[in-house]
Amino acid sequence: MSTQRGFFTADEVRAAEAELFTRVPDGVPMQRAAYGLATVVAGELRARTGGIAGRSVTLLVGSGDNGGDALWAGSMLRRRGVAVTAVLLNPERAHAQGLAALRKAGGRVRDAGGARTSTSSLRGEVGAPDLVIDGIVGISGRGSLRPNAAQLVAALDAPIVAADLPSGVDPDTGAVTGPAVRADVTVAFGAYKPVHALAAPYCGRIELVPIGLRLPEPNLAALDPAAVGALWPVPGPLDDKYTQGVTGVCAGSGTYPGAAVLCTGAAIAATSGMVRYAGTGSADVLAHFPEVVAAQSIADTGRVQSWVFGPGAGTDADAHKRLAEVLATDLPVVVDADGLTLLAADPDLLGGRSALTVLTPHAGEFARLTGHEVGRDRVAAVRALADSWQVTVLLKGRATLVAAPEAPVLVNEAGGSWAATAGAGDVLSGIIGALLAAGRDPAWSAAAAARAHALAANLAAHENHLAGAPTSATPLLQHVRPAIRTLRAFALGEY
Repeated sequence: MSTQRGFFTADEVRAAEAELFTRVPDGVPMQRAAYGLATVVAGELRARTGGIAGRSVTLLVGSGDNGGDALWAGSMLRRRGVAVTAVLLNPERAHAQGLAALRKAGGRVRDAGGARTSTSSLRGEVGAPDLVIDGIVGISGRGSLRPNAAQLVAALDAPIVAADLPSGVDPDTGAVTGPAVRADVTVAFGAYKPVHALAAPYCGRIELVPIGLRLPEPNLAALDPAAVGALWPVPGPLDDKYTQGVTGVCAGSGTYPGAAVLCTGAAIAATSGMVRYAGTGSADVLAHFPEVVAAQSIADTGRVQSWVFGPGAGTDADAHKRLAEVLATDLPVVVDADGLTLLAADPDLLGGRSALTVLTPHAGEFARLTGHEVGRDRVAAVRALADSWQVTVLLKGRATLVAAPEAPVLVNEAGGSWAATAGAGDVLSGIIGALLAAGRDPAWSAAAAARAHALAANLAAHENHLAGAPTSATPLLQHVRPAIRTLRAFALGEY
């Protein structure tokens, strides 16, 4: 069973392609890619229109191999009875063999090299197809769509299948700096690229077409749901509450009592054997979760195997003292929310610490910790912070990134923004703390918690008929256990 899905940069893919060209005849990789693209497009036509023959497809063709992939795929579709029109954005540099193959199959070709200004003339270029193939640029492309291409794409009202990646989106960072294609489906050739995880809203559904690449170990990867479920801590026949992990939580305040409830509740739901709470929110925590063992101070909390500090904890002198006390232990510690604000003001709190530490910033907290914005290359940014501070960093977002020092970055694409709501981060930090208390690796704990957290948010949103809008933190918390059961079911082959 594969434990992860790798994502490979443009340079890594080009190197793998160069090696492939030494093993197969010239043109075979493009034929494989084109056949896979045509197969996906045919499936889309069948699903959307009920058939293939007699349907129409427009190709948006740029220069280079990606345009060639689209042209060859168009020739294959034409032989299946599809009316295919290729719109050439750079006719002089169109892939000659692909263009000849399309013409031989009976496809039509239009020159869109000049500027168009009116909506009617733009729609005249693309026609009224059942589906559009985006073959404008590939992994060598950088920057947004050129004006002519942007005008054509803006005039479309048909579903789009992107060849390899949506044009105008950076293949390595997923950054979008201007006009770009928003695809309904993206057909990845040979390997997943970072864009497929980091800019998923632009990619739509992603289909991988193998073309025979031999790829290195990935520097960016996503945990397989079944692997997450298989390694999630569940009690064995000889376990007790201590061997399952005791999570300590120092969170909440008079201003934010709910943070303590959400964080401790998440640690419970994530299958901690015991949760101990330290702080001023004991009454609220115990009213919701009487199984929690509560104390007023860290010193009086008792034995724990990890700490979670920060959600709603405040940033005053007392909070600073409590954070220093937690970080002085030799236990794994998750620092979130107010704890990150304290660390940004006093990074020396981590000085000399050798035990495992996980920081969970959103973009604003990241900027406070580092003194600069995340920037377009989120993977490089999170990796740099992890290496510089020698901690594990979880950078929140729809594509959550987890970096540990000198290790591949893990990514979790949430599939939506259901968790974009107040208190959701408190739940996430509690789940991470529970996994650390059970002895799991910090990077795995953070990535697995992000996977379960995203799934819980999706389950909560759909159960409450809120598709298309965020859910709230309370139902998200209530769906952590169902999310874990679902991941376990993946591991057991029940999905």
